[in-house]
Amino acid sequence: MWEWGMSIILLVMITFTIKPVDQSLAVALQAKIDNKTKPVGALGELERMGMQVGLIQGTLNPRLEKPTLVLVAGDHGLVAEGVSAYPQEVTYQMVYNFLAGGAAANVLARQNGIEVVVVDAGVNYDFGEIEGLVGVKIGYGTKNAAEGAAMSLQQLEAALVAGARIVADLAAEGCNVVGFGEMGIGNTSAAALVMSFLMGVPVGECVGRGTGVDDEGLRRKVAVLERVKRLHDERGVGLSEGEPGAWEVLAAVGGFEMVVMVGGMLAAAQAGMVILVDGFIATAAFLAAATAYPAIKGYGIFAHVSNEQAHGRMVEYLGGRPLLDLGMRLGEGSGVLAAYPLVASGVAILNEMASFGEAGVAEREGGG
Repeated sequence: MWEWGMSIILLVMITFTIKPVDQSLAVALQAKIDNKTKPVGALGELERMGMQVGLIQGTLNPRLEKPTLVLVAGDHGLVAEGVSAYPQEVTYQMVYNFLAGGAAANVLARQNGIEVVVVDAGVNYDFGEIEGLVGVKIGYGTKNAAEGAAMSLQQLEAALVAGARIVADLAAEGCNVVGFGEMGIGNTSAAALVMSFLMGVPVGECVGRGTGVDDEGLRRKVAVLERVKRLHDERGVGLSEGEPGAWEVLAAVGGFEMVVMVGGMLAAAQAGMVILVDGFIATAAFLAAATAYPAIKGYGIFAHVSNEQAHGRMVEYLGGRPLLDLGMRLGEGSGVLAAYPLVASGVAILNEMASFGEAGVAEREGGG
């Protein structure tokens, strides 16, 4: 599902072939939607969902098959700087919770018939052999980005490959719609730094409360991340002939779980799959993927806008319109799982709702 070849970007060898979403069926899809037994545009965002899935799949009769959430966990060395309200141990403890089926992600997935694949991308814990866990551990957490690069280029590439393989396997099994969620204490800090570098936004405008730090904790978090940004600015990170370099930025300040998501997202777009993007961290991963391969943007559906203060700004930068605004900031792919029924409804309306002719209903003649 991916191709190997020389890349000019930091000698990272994995490359993807992502075609822009074909718009040739747009007129026919719109006509089909408009001819349903309803006023034009009356089903709002549900109509948009049917249209987007139809365009991604290149058909007037799209189908969502084997919906799956890839839930990726990893730890961050940056937590040593006191940027989180929770200890790092919560990451591995939550992985056990996912595997036991007790987390919010599990509840919402069961409710909506979505498979959950739990991935250890780099948790600072040895799980050993444990049923149900996909182990692609790149390392026992990243290094402290306040002291140097979070990961090596070799680790970056290994994480991209791991994510791509996971999604390629899902595609081979018939999955054509995949969402991404994450777990990792400290990862809102990594996501804020990725956003700052790739969007050229001051760090203070990218930082939120994450796991729920208080006002003093937020001030400390901002101060730490501004220091980290200065360090990597001095190293020349993120600038290649004046343009941000996604791989450079991820290696400098990203997380293993983020890079695995990036690889998975790119493989999903290459395979023509619908990509469901969750909250702040998953969107930062999508931002990195879109920086490297802009065509991926046509395959992404933004599930919700999270309560992290900068998330909406990042979605807008990517040209997206979130389906939900529920004040959520949990992560875990919870927004994807809550929004998926709306995507499925849009597809069902496109496929199953009667046209005026089929139902024998008179069409609009004009006026209001």
